[in-house]
Amino acid sequence: MTDIIIMYGTTWCGSSRRAKQLFDDNKLTYKWVDIDQDKSARTIVEEINHGNRSVPTIVFPDGTIMTEPTINALAEKLGVEVPAPLF
Repeated sequence: MTDIIIMYGTTWCGSSRRAKQLFDDNKLTYKWVDIDQDKSARTIVEEINHGNRSVPTIVFPDGTIMTEPTINALAEKLGVEVPAPLF
């Protein structure tokens, strides 16, 4: 286990981009791993998600895992506010 949050995602996935933006906007420390670029990371995501390449898959230091969380659920887990809609 690690003491940093690991976010497995892809650059083309809107949910991955939104999750990444939530971390960045709140200046939270995390490790971003693109499963399209890292075959071993893709295998980890598939193992966690029973063969599926579900992203984002976020692994927390406490051992909990969130797969494809809503932005509200992720914000609650992180203890940050949900950003206001842009429109």
